[in-house]
Amino acid sequence: MNITDTHTHLYSEAFDKDRSTVIAEAMANGVQRFFIPAIDSSYTERMLELKNSHPEHMFLMMGLHPTHVKENYKEELLHVADMLREHPFVAIGEIGIDLYWDKTFLKEQQEAFRTQIKLAKKHKLPIVIHCREAFDAVFEILEEEKGANLFGIFHCFTGSFEQAKSAISYNMKLGIGGVVTFKNGKIDTFLNKIDLKHLVLETDSPYLAPVPYRGKRNESLYILKVLEKVASIYGKTTAEVAEITTQNSKVVFGV
Repeated sequence: MNITDTHTHLYSEAFDKDRSTVIAEAMANGVQRFFIPAIDSSYTERMLELKNSHPEHMFLMMGLHPTHVKENYKEELLHVADMLREHPFVAIGEIGIDLYWDKTFLKEQQEAFRTQIKLAKKHKLPIVIHCREAFDAVFEILEEEKGANLFGIFHCFTGSFEQAKSAISYNMKLGIGGVVTFKNGKIDTFLNKIDLKHLVLETDSPYLAPVPYRGKRNESLYILKVLEKVASIYGKTTAEVAEITTQNSKVVFGV
């Protein structure tokens, strides 16, 4: 099987002691493609090092994470624009709006989201959206920016069936991760109403580990638990779901 983890922070400090082992174990179990979202400029060097260490398997995004939109966000956005000129990236992400932790910088988050969508259009790249307790705010901006040149992934989708349909209407795939295995995750109750062509798989490691690892550090190997759950929901084999979702990731990222 060729399994794709469309969202993993492998450069995180959480992996500093065993990063090579974590990657090797995932690859030994079929995870061959790792898509790496950005957070802010402080992690750029780590991301480039990760790409250099596994050039055939790591695919980098560039962007400013909404929870890292602070007073210096304009400087951070300049860094994003500069990096897009200097290095090849496969997406702008992760970007969006997060109202769970702090609403202080909502206007700045909205501006950063719009600015980075425009960068994605300029560079003909997909966007990877982070949305936490902010569906209305995110959809408002997607409605403004919608068009054939707006496409990407709604990372860590945790919304309702109606919100899923709305996300898909904006040319977004749904990123399905560990939440699908949670008893209170809810998305497993309607997921089979959505064609598999709209889904990609992810871990968001080191966060949101699936059952039975919930509460522990997540890693790309655990995408197998997400794959198993999705396969059971759709009544398909894990090999079939791996093939379809990997193909979907190629459609989005172009690699």
